[in-house]
Amino acid sequence: MEIQLTPRLKMIAMQVIPGSRVVDVGTDHGYIPIYLIQNKLSDFVIASDVNEGPIKSAKNNIERFKCNGHIETRLGSGLETISPGEINTAIIAGMGGILITELLDANVEITKSIKNFILQPMQAQNILRKHLVQNGFKIVKDLLVKEDNKIYEIIVATEGKQEVSNELYFDIGFYLNTNPKELAIEFIGNKINKEKRIINQIESANMNNTVEIYETSKLKLIQLEEVLSCLELE
Repeated sequence: MEIQLTPRLKMIAMQVIPGSRVVDVGTDHGYIPIYLIQNKLSDFVIASDVNEGPIKSAKNNIERFKCNGHIETRLGSGLETISPGEINTAIIAGMGGILITELLDANVEITKSIKNFILQPMQAQNILRKHLVQNGFKIVKDLLVKEDNKIYEIIVATEGKQEVSNELYFDIGFYLNTNPKELAIEFIGNKINKEKRIINQIESANMNNTVEIYETSKLKLIQLEEVLSCLELE
């Protein structure tokens, strides 16, 4: 019996380089580790979670899908459940971008020992990208995937230096044009609508103490509309 993943989880799992040794932080039901073993993307996965409930659920699923011996479950926060050099790929998905940055900073020795990071922040994606770039990481993929009418962002990063010519890249990713055109257009459209809402709220409330936010949103709106025009012309 093969496990079936949602589009978001499958896109995350498919970023694992075959043969990798993986930790899935915040594993929940253990679905990604099971998929990695069944599809021979990895022969050793650590499924970790800070709560006992998900660990128990993961153990049950690991046994149900006959992946015993290939997946270890570990209780703990972030990357503290592993030792330096034990794995080379870390998946951290379904958490806020700020929390992910905190987990990466919690044990720098372990973080630096990991070659590849597959991150799926639920919000504050711009903060996470900026943190990665400022802390010795290079973003190599920015992926979009749609599930239940929501677009999720997946960031793949490795050790290295990132050139940033415009801070807008922290908001939209460095590789937007590698995604399906229609999805990229919808993604940027959502960003445009968000900035328009911010501008309208400030204008209607006459909030004089938010001049900086207002000007930042107006500039970002102009840049996003330029990106949208370029996408539509491709």
